[in-house]
Amino acid sequence: MKKSILITGGAGFIGSHVVRLFVNKYPDYRIINLDCLTYAGNLENLKDIEDKDNYVFSKVDINEEKLLEMVFNDYQVTDVIHLAAESHVDRSISDPLAFVKTNVMGTVNLLNTARKYWKDLENHLFYHVSTDEVYGSLDDGGYFTETTPYDPQSPYSASKASSDHFVRAYANTYGMKTIISNCSNNYGPNQFPEKLIPLCIHNIKEKKSLPVYGKGENVRDWLYVEDHARAIDVVFHKGIQGETYNIGGFNEWKNISIVRLLCEIMDKKLGREAGESAKLITFVKDRAGHDLRYAIDAQKINRELGWAPSLTFEVGIEKTVDWYLDNDTWLQGVTSGDYQHYYKVHYS
Repeated sequence: MKKSILITGGAGFIGSHVVRLFVNKYPDYRIINLDCLTYAGNLENLKDIEDKDNYVFSKVDINEEKLLEMVFNDYQVTDVIHLAAESHVDRSISDPLAFVKTNVMGTVNLLNTARKYWKDLENHLFYHVSTDEVYGSLDDGGYFTETTPYDPQSPYSASKASSDHFVRAYANTYGMKTIISNCSNNYGPNQFPEKLIPLCIHNIKEKKSLPVYGKGENVRDWLYVEDHARAIDVVFHKGIQGETYNIGGFNEWKNISIVRLLCEIMDKKLGREAGESAKLITFVKDRAGHDLRYAIDAQKINRELGWAPSLTFEVGIEKTVDWYLDNDTWLQGVTSGDYQHYYKVHYS
């Protein structure tokens, strides 16, 4: 094999799209999907590639040092794309320590394992995938650039900011070859329905309430998940050591506008009267420390690496709605917890 790439969190939403892209596009790479299969990790996302010769799954927590070392040794890992993370802000507010354990300690443990196994650090890449939330809130306009000072406002973003700093510290202190990317909100197929868009699609279909924080005025930049996977591919192969790349969709929406758009699309696709689903919108108490606006300036990755989003939001959201409506069994499986039996049946 030309490379043996460890992709952590590869059964999750973004990770599964990255794993599939690399497995299909690079048959001469061995792709090791390492995931501990928490509630958001679902191997059914990867049924179409699980029999590929260049694909391996390993059920390991990134905090399990000895098991990580076995994976590095058994598969002669040459590079890491690190996606494993606790990522839901609401959960970080109720249980900050879980985010510290996975996002901070887990990242450091992975760095230590890579450093221990890779004797010639300059010939191996540790690519750390992060979030735009580390930059804080853009209350006064402007955009996040790669030089924007960090100002995390939630336990989740604080844990990701800390992991970013550790990656840079290992590059500076030990000479490890590292790259970091910070991406805006992703949407698309296979997203666990605790996130805004799949939650709304599911609730509209079931005629359940659509909870919207505050007045729904919070603004996010949205990127179709397959475009993010393409960006990760480009950064991995063309990115410059020690650099940071912001990845965004040039696509800002208020939360309430997205919810209303989804209501319109779903009414049409489900044959409901116009405005019927909008009656499900329910404004709830705003989340503690809720950042007002995130907006990514993705000109650097466009200018230097030639990446740009391939889909407009209007096209991407239609594709996303169609996918969830066409994959109701998948959605029912993750909302009921049945998907957790897949590993036991197919991998135990």
